[in-house]
Amino acid sequence: MTSHNMTWISYPSKSQPFVSPEEIEAVIASQNIISRVMHCYIAFFVPTGLIAGICILIIFIKNYLQNKRASLDILLLYFTISNIIMIFFSFTVITRPDYLTATHLACSVLSFFFNFGYFNSQYVFILTLLTLLLERFPPQTALCKATQRPILCVGLVLTYTFCLSLTEAVLVGTDNYHLEAHCQLDPLFAWPEYEIVKFTFGFGIPSLLQILCFTVLWAKEAPAGAPALQQHMRAYPAVYVISATMFICRLFYNVMILFRTALKLQRSIGTAKNELVMNTAEIVLFCESCASLVVILCIHKPCKDEVLQVIQRCRRRTRANNHLEIPETAPTHQRGSQ
Repeated sequence: MTSHNMTWISYPSKSQPFVSPEEIEAVIASQNIISRVMHCYIAFFVPTGLIAGICILIIFIKNYLQNKRASLDILLLYFTISNIIMIFFSFTVITRPDYLTATHLACSVLSFFFNFGYFNSQYVFILTLLTLLLERFPPQTALCKATQRPILCVGLVLTYTFCLSLTEAVLVGTDNYHLEAHCQLDPLFAWPEYEIVKFTFGFGIPSLLQILCFTVLWAKEAPAGAPALQQHMRAYPAVYVISATMFICRLFYNVMILFRTALKLQRSIGTAKNELVMNTAEIVLFCESCASLVVILCIHKPCKDEVLQVIQRCRRRTRANNHLEIPETAPTHQRGSQ
């Protein structure tokens, strides 16, 4: 249980005193980079992601009210909500290169809700891949047929992610709830098991399921009458683009989480460079949420068609206004010439 005593741990930028001028320069340089990365994320990714997310919600809700209730769209709607929640949690990076100051209890609660959104977005996307797989290979068993009921599947994902998030909240630590600390969404003072469980259930298992879905999709021969593989992929390009984006961004993030666990087991706080890379990985994770929403809005067919219709309506109104202005100005010129 010695590894559970995390009172010794601190961020390299917050450890005092620094031994040499080189360490001070390294901390200042890393903080400057973190600050610039944070400002770029807040200025460009957050507004783009939120605007895309709001547009997707409007389009999907409109289609749902018009009885256009495709299973894929319902799952992508839920995926959109999870990513919007992730973007709101990303506002905690505004203080970087500094950190939020909160009690251990408050930080644990914040981490619980963040992990809830994190696990939700991951597993609902696995459901989305499974839905596409079953469209190409019709289900034969009752269990597979049950996955075609998106509301039931969403309920199961909610229950599962709640249990995972609750487990992670316990692994943050059960001592020193009243003490204040520098708070991150993945608390630095969490037990090493916190990062191990998060990597296993938040990246390892979902990635294996994702690879399994793609392997079956590409390797298994489709039944007669099913569309060709290229045609199937062209029909749902957004899902495949999001899959690649999520894997790359979350791989970087989870590798850094495991590296932080290794430092904890060695009872080392690391260096300013380690702190810089961990903060960058966290912001990259939030960038992935923004990028996924933009991909859905611009590539997913129902959303793309709705956006194109809005653009065409705006063009027609602009042309109509131009045509109305021309007859009004013509008589004025004619009178001047007379």
